[in-house]
Amino acid sequence: MSVQNLQSVDPFAAASEGLNEGAQGGLIHIRIQQRNRRKTLTTVQGLPAEYDLKKIVKTCKKEFACNGTVIEHPEYGEVLQLQGDQRENICQLLTKYDLATSSQLKVHGF
Repeated sequence: MSVQNLQSVDPFAAASEGLNEGAQGGLIHIRIQQRNRRKTLTTVQGLPAEYDLKKIVKTCKKEFACNGTVIEHPEYGEVLQLQGDQRENICQLLTKYDLATSSQLKVHGF
């Protein structure tokens, strides 16, 4: 399976010029939130604005067999939300499609 949209933008073009640095210093934060008892949410923030986040969520939903959405956070901007503990899966997906390097990913959680 080839995802056309994810490979159309060069993620390192702006990084060499220093334009990719945002409020988080160019890091992509992957967090897990406990909902109730065993239910969890995985949130991803800090993805560059030039990526189509809805297509990234669609790809994640297909590959991880989970539900997900893009929400607008007043402080952090657009944030991806995925059901379940998808921290390792999202790290592998972002590096697989060259959307981020492993040094740009910061995984939080228990």
